[in-house]
Amino acid sequence: MSGIVLVLLGVLVLLSAVALRAGTDGVLGRVVAGVLTLLLGGAAWVAWAAPGTASTGSLVLATVLAVAAAGLGGGAVAVAVLDAADPGGPAVRGGPSDPDVLRGGAWIGALERIGVTATLLVGWPEGLAVVLAVKGLGRYAELKDPAAAERFILGTLASVLWAAGCAGVVVLLRS
Repeated sequence: MSGIVLVLLGVLVLLSAVALRAGTDGVLGRVVAGVLTLLLGGAAWVAWAAPGTASTGSLVLATVLAVAAAGLGGGAVAVAVLDAADPGGPAVRGGPSDPDVLRGGAWIGALERIGVTATLLVGWPEGLAVVLAVKGLGRYAELKDPAAAERFILGTLASVLWAAGCAGVVVLLRS
């Protein structure tokens, strides 16, 4: 059963990389985010259904794939959440999906998701507070703008939930 999880995580990483390269947004971005979420849910379900069946090599590969999926795939999910929150789309100046609000968020989000996944996988959940505090302090001056604050909260929650889900698949495989 761990082989199925590895295949699902591998497909998740590949689709995430394609979505990142294509820069999907709008309806296509929501579809991609939905497919990625279904794949992650499927991997979690399979891992939950057959706990403790993974070999050491499978666990190492699953860990690498989960961290890659967290870093690459969460961007599509976060953008889909931002697009859903602002149906007017990026053309609405100052809206939560305006690309000029909180520039550099894609890179920060990827690093945040990798940090969150890593802290959970090493058994240090307190690291979540460190990762989110560093992110919040780095954006503090920009968060006075209501659109920026909304984008920050929505993107961070979507991003952290995605990263926690990716880590959860490996935790389920371990148990």
